[in-house]
Amino acid sequence: MKALILVGGYGTRLRPLTLSCPKPLVEFCNKPMLLHQLEALVEAGVKHIILAVSYRADQMEQELKSVEEKLGITITISLESEPLGTAGPLALAREHLTNDNDPFFVLNSDIICDFPFKDMIKFHKHHGKQGTIMVTKVDEPSKYGVVVYDAECGRINQFVEKPQEYVSNKINAGMYMFSPAMLNRIELRPTSIEKETFPGMATDGELYCMELQGFWMDVGQPKDYLTGMCMYLTSLKKKNSSLLYHGEGVNGTALVDPSAKIGKNCRIGPNVTIGPNVVIEDGVCIKRCTVLNGAHIKSHSWLDSCIIGWKCVVGRWVRMENVSVLGEDVTVNDELYVNGGRILPHKSIAESVKEPQIIM
Repeated sequence: MKALILVGGYGTRLRPLTLSCPKPLVEFCNKPMLLHQLEALVEAGVKHIILAVSYRADQMEQELKSVEEKLGITITISLESEPLGTAGPLALAREHLTNDNDPFFVLNSDIICDFPFKDMIKFHKHHGKQGTIMVTKVDEPSKYGVVVYDAECGRINQFVEKPQEYVSNKINAGMYMFSPAMLNRIELRPTSIEKETFPGMATDGELYCMELQGFWMDVGQPKDYLTGMCMYLTSLKKKNSSLLYHGEGVNGTALVDPSAKIGKNCRIGPNVTIGPNVVIEDGVCIKRCTVLNGAHIKSHSWLDSCIIGWKCVVGRWVRMENVSVLGEDVTVNDELYVNGGRILPHKSIAESVKEPQIIM
């Protein structure tokens, strides 16, 4: 089986992290975002994965060579000379997707959930039509384009953009399964699968959906990244995962790399991810944060709802909160306050950031 993953974007929503690293390779819960998807696909029997890339293709290919060997799969880079939207990449990769008659997966690269790929395969083969899309329930459907479908069989009737009156609370979750015949509907040009391909498939009775069970989040921007992290850690806790950290000073769910060093009298958690080679000195309080590889948090600092980038240094008695994000190699001097700051890579902060802003 095959899968195509849409990784073509510039990752602008997740800056400043994506100024140093392509978004699919940014760590989410101590693993590159993309690797969560790759491992789940492999578990479902996928052997060949095509990455639709328009940006930093060389870096992506180089980083994934070891993953290819480790997982025992083939990874092919399908390079777009211009961004092709969400449907054009399927036409570009047509030869890879049609050299047998098996259905294939298509995924957005910044989705995190308990990927139900085996269930999707069964459902898709059962209805026998051209397409299956995964949908997920949301609390405020007026913010989204919603999917209206027959609850008994899953056949999609229509899509309604940001409905002002209730018609459905299910939205497209960014995971699809298609039979090769659907590729005849797509031209090789910049085009949207959601707006140009799906409505026609629904009209022809060729598009079905199944509802995702459990958590789901598009983690492509910092606020949602942190929310998705909390959901993921809660899911691990329900599974009684041995991955969770149970050391001294941990309050609630935490994922801590074995190489990280945590000092005395710290309060870590709830909902914290600490990457490899991180140093956390004595008396530090961290909750609802991700701390990436090689960062150093000095004594008695207090961090809430932050993403601390690679090789950053946070000084003593610093307070950071309100979805503050440090890019790679940022230094925050002692005794400063950072409130919702987005700090670009390789900066040194010598004054407090009292209101949410981008520091260039």
